[in-house]
Amino acid sequence: MNTDGSQAYGKKVGSIALLIGLFFTVLAGYGFYQGWQTGDARPMMSWLIGVAFWMSIAIGMLFITQIWHVFHARWPTIIRRQCEHGFSAFPILFVLFIPLLLVPFLHENPGLLWKWMNGVNELPGHGTVGEDPIFTWKQPYLNIGFFTARAVGVFVTFILIAGLLRKWSFDTDTSGDINNTHKARRLSSIGLFICAGAATIGAIDWFKSLEYHWFSTMYGVWFFAASMRAALATILILSVILAARGYLQGILKQSHRYDIGCMMLAFTVFWAYISFSQYFLIYNANIPEETFWYNIREKNGWWPISMCLIFGHFLIPFLILLWYKTKVVIWRSVAISCWILVFHTIDLYWNIVPGKIPADNAYGYTVRPFTVEIFDIAAIIGFGGLCIWGFCRSMNKAEPIPVRDPNIENSLNYIE
Repeated sequence: MNTDGSQAYGKKVGSIALLIGLFFTVLAGYGFYQGWQTGDARPMMSWLIGVAFWMSIAIGMLFITQIWHVFHARWPTIIRRQCEHGFSAFPILFVLFIPLLLVPFLHENPGLLWKWMNGVNELPGHGTVGEDPIFTWKQPYLNIGFFTARAVGVFVTFILIAGLLRKWSFDTDTSGDINNTHKARRLSSIGLFICAGAATIGAIDWFKSLEYHWFSTMYGVWFFAASMRAALATILILSVILAARGYLQGILKQSHRYDIGCMMLAFTVFWAYISFSQYFLIYNANIPEETFWYNIREKNGWWPISMCLIFGHFLIPFLILLWYKTKVVIWRSVAISCWILVFHTIDLYWNIVPGKIPADNAYGYTVRPFTVEIFDIAAIIGFGGLCIWGFCRSMNKAEPIPVRDPNIENSLNYIE
């Protein structure tokens, strides 16, 4: 493990990531400005997609870290440190989310992105938002002030819990105080439930309420499952890169990668179970306020995307991850991790972009079509560059692995 060389490499990568991140964030910001000027929500959704992608990875890392603490898992101790570096993305993403929070306060149409924020917005077949009985029933929850307070609360929750876990872990490197491990475990036992609530609120507010007529009690669990898959795929890719560059060379073992692969398989099945259960319950109940959400995802190019999620995001990864070699051969595990991240992005598209747009036709509306905009790519790359910069800065503040953690020896000597 060449620490000096690895730190120099980390600083170099961090500087490059910052420059790339700023360039593409400015480009995504131009799209945001265009949407602001023209009153078109689609370019603003690019910004939301970018935040959602990286936020889901950071949330997944926080969940998996707390799960490891609660179950006193010894094998992932060296990997846990990489998740703790990943927590540095939360403050960055909070800043990036602020432009979305400013829309209802500064734009002439407060409901440009979230239509329910403007009572005069037209609804297909329902008059206006202000005349809609469903909105009237949900208004104690769906109002701009409470929405803003919840968004701030969600980010503050993640930042505080992640910050404490990160601080205690870093402090242990110098003090060797085992009480830090006990505190992390106690916080995680409560924090898992708090973070589950925060993630559910965030998913419902930011994604589900884009079509606020829709009802689903499983949406928060879907977001948890999706976040865990994305985080595990990212952790595996990061660990392999860091091992190749000397940061984890000779430390990351096949057994670590194998167990991450097993967890990826488990959450692939869990994501499919939750997604199918949600669809099955809504299909079985056959209530128009619920079924429309799936119906509009069969129009304007969304049907092939739906099939991509069934086969590309579940069936293919499931079958490939069943093979032992997929989980231990480096290029195969990295390839399937990249595959999962690509389809995770498609999953976010499928949940965020489709929506009813009033139109003069037999249905009274058209569906926002599936398109991949340049601003979507810019937001994902730009925000990712800023998050990677934060990750690299964090790497220079702590040891490559938790050197004085009570479980470090078990992790270093872990075998399948």
